[in-house]
Amino acid sequence: MLMASGANFGFQRTIPHMLGIGIGFTFMIVLVGAGLMTLFDLYPISYTILKAGSVIYLLWLAWKIAHASEPGSGKTDGTPMTFLQAAAFQWVNPKAWAMALTAISVYAPSRDMGAVIIVAVIFGFVNLPSVSVWTVLGQKIRVILTNPARLRSFNVTMALLLVATLFPVIYG
Repeated sequence: MLMASGANFGFQRTIPHMLGIGIGFTFMIVLVGAGLMTLFDLYPISYTILKAGSVIYLLWLAWKIAHASEPGSGKTDGTPMTFLQAAAFQWVNPKAWAMALTAISVYAPSRDMGAVIIVAVIFGFVNLPSVSVWTVLGQKIRVILTNPARLRSFNVTMALLLVATLFPVIYG
């Protein structure tokens, strides 16, 4: 998603998306470590509901990526994800849940708040350079995507790859 955003909107307009992911995921780890993990143990149906909501939301995002406007086209149907949208996305992203649950289980199994905060801060610091790389790659590939047909193919490919990430969630 960040690569597609970088290609379609550039680095600067993707910064809110990047920060939303970094801060949203860090906050998610803290809440998972503080006890949210127990909710899934007590109410297994909550995991199924989260999974269904995640699939629906990711399919909507894939559609949005596939139909993003070309840079400078003046169309309003393609906009970069906002900070709040990206932060909220972490809560319906099955990959983020898997990482958060695993991080707390492996690196802070006692769920001591000090250990949880350390894990969250480390993930937060690692996250920003990682999301930046994806955005820069998208921005650099933008040079190749000057032709509307190539940009459309790129957007559709990125959307299909996002949909492909759902197969382990649905069938796993």
